[in-house]
Amino acid sequence: MSSSSSLLFLFLLSLSGVKPTSGFKICAFNVQSFGDSKSQNTEVMRTLIQIVSRCDVCLLQEVRDTKQKAMPLLMTALNRYDSQNQYAYVASERLGRTPSYQEQYVFVFRIGSVTVTDQYQYPDMLPGDEDAFSREPFIVRLHTPKTAIQNFVLVPQHTTPTNATKEIDALYDVFLDVKKKWKTEMVMFLGDFNADCGYLAKKNRQHVRLYSNQAFLWLIGDKEDTTVRQTTTCAYDRIVVHGEAFANAIVPQSARPFNFAEEYHLTEEQALVVSDHYPVEVELKAGSEHLAGHTPLIILMAFIIST
Repeated sequence: MSSSSSLLFLFLLSLSGVKPTSGFKICAFNVQSFGDSKSQNTEVMRTLIQIVSRCDVCLLQEVRDTKQKAMPLLMTALNRYDSQNQYAYVASERLGRTPSYQEQYVFVFRIGSVTVTDQYQYPDMLPGDEDAFSREPFIVRLHTPKTAIQNFVLVPQHTTPTNATKEIDALYDVFLDVKKKWKTEMVMFLGDFNADCGYLAKKNRQHVRLYSNQAFLWLIGDKEDTTVRQTTTCAYDRIVVHGEAFANAIVPQSARPFNFAEEYHLTEEQALVVSDHYPVEVELKAGSEHLAGHTPLIILMAFIIST
């Protein structure tokens, strides 16, 4: 391609609004006790906002906003930071077996990019296995018109480390509940599963239905490191999808931890003030109808490249 053709190609690409790598990014981040103290830390909030703004929808875990001020501060700062988008959130009730320690699941999402069409708190009252979770999933159903999949369900989970095997296995019962309630099998599980380094022994995985059932695809593998500390190498945080259709809607090799310390040039000490976990993320493919309006430009750009 000549230099003049290259410039014309880039100009047409900017007019089309099509980004070759554009997708719909889903993230999950254990923010490690996010509440009043962290929300008052300017450096922490700057990093957190940068991380969340990369995502079309971001699950936050370990939100301990007892004064109900930290999340409003985060959202105000986020909407100021990313002036091209507006964000909103939905949150679970406070969850935990003891009044002294409670957490919330929070989904932060881009308005216009995604719509929360329904939500519910898993009742965790399965006969014979009541109270399986310390923090039962807060489940959301999403509509994403620009993606190949368009409608799907997110199931968050932050397990108790000492009970990780049982809680990960119980997510299969959550899947069955979602399937019955919403008549869909397009389900993604995500969060800090504590699924490594002694909390989920490999010999026990045959008894975990999300592992033994081949319909579930683990997108974050055992060799990944989702921890900030250099002294640990553990794939605690995971993303799991159900079914071939969902798997085919994933951008290949897009599932990974996001090393924000490296990206934002933070020392380990600085990064640990934000969290001891890295976020995990994955992208969904854009839908064909999203690209349809750009077809003439795309054809023209293809002709320019060929010449």
